[in-house]
Amino acid sequence: MTGSTVLTYIAAALFEIGGCFAFWAWFKLDKSILWLMPGMACLALFAWFLTLVDTAAAGRAFAAYGGVYIAASLAWLWLVEGVRPDRWDMTGVALALVGSAVILAGPR
Repeated sequence: MTGSTVLTYIAAALFEIGGCFAFWAWFKLDKSILWLMPGMACLALFAWFLTLVDTAAAGRAFAAYGGVYIAASLAWLWLVEGVRPDRWDMTGVALALVGSAVILAGPR
């Protein structure tokens, strides 16, 4: 993965998690329905960022993104929700990131 691909995936993950959390906050935490407006904007930005990944196949970009999303979700868990990931979380994210690298770097 190139540096720009990694940054693009990180931006996509932040927007996806932010957008999904806005829906979570509205539905599960009884926040105002107004939380959905920035949530939908975040989800649109997430989708746009994924189109910036330099690959000819959308499915490959989405599959490789999965590992970055998992890592970002665990960072959110720790930094925003205050729950420290355990060794199983960290093992899982390591496996997912290796899988993402294989998908993107494999010879075609």
